[in-house]
Amino acid sequence: MLAYEPDDTLAHRLDPRSKLAVQIGFAATALAHTSPRALLALTGIAAALLAAARVPPLSALYAYRYAIAILAVAPIVAALTLGPPWIDVADGLASTRASYRVLLVLLVSAAYVRSTPVRASRAAIQRTIPGKPGQALGIGIALVFRFLPVLWADVRRIREALAARLGSERSVVDRTTTVGLLALSRTFDRADRLSLALQARCFAWNPTLPRLSFAGVDWVVLGVAVLLGLSALY
Repeated sequence: MLAYEPDDTLAHRLDPRSKLAVQIGFAATALAHTSPRALLALTGIAAALLAAARVPPLSALYAYRYAIAILAVAPIVAALTLGPPWIDVADGLASTRASYRVLLVLLVSAAYVRSTPVRASRAAIQRTIPGKPGQALGIGIALVFRFLPVLWADVRRIREALAARLGSERSVVDRTTTVGLLALSRTFDRADRLSLALQARCFAWNPTLPRLSFAGVDWVVLGVAVLLGLSALY
């Protein structure tokens, strides 16, 4: 699973607010344009962002392998029809372009996750959205970023334990049900312990967060984000 890794890349040195702006602008223009030329340009931008964060493309694709599997099935389902001609190529191609745009957005988010500490993401959100809404949103995002790797590790251990007990000889439905129920139970246990830990540590709505400041390159990146957002309107 993708997670923050300390480094000295260009993406690591950027203010998280400028990186969030780029993500928003990229997603807006990716969802607005579907032509092959636009998709080619967006692919180049996504590759540049991955390089700026020093994220190997194959590693990012592997991290999103389950999402990619769903995106790959979507065009097949969209192309199938209940009667002649049984396969609608136009619908399949439209769904393929949509799936590819979602994949590009996921790759851009991988660059952000790999180059941005959780505390910096929380600080960016809380200082952009004022008041309790920003604090609640910042807390939620911080918990998600920290909680998901733990839950994924739990699922991996459950699968390994099931395989050690000859679980691989069971049916797919049985294995999926067992892993799902055990993972859900472990998730609730984790949530209870997290709640207790927050209370024990006198959880605060307004902790001391890292200082954020725009450098010259951040203004350039913000300008790129604005151009990406405006391109969605044309």
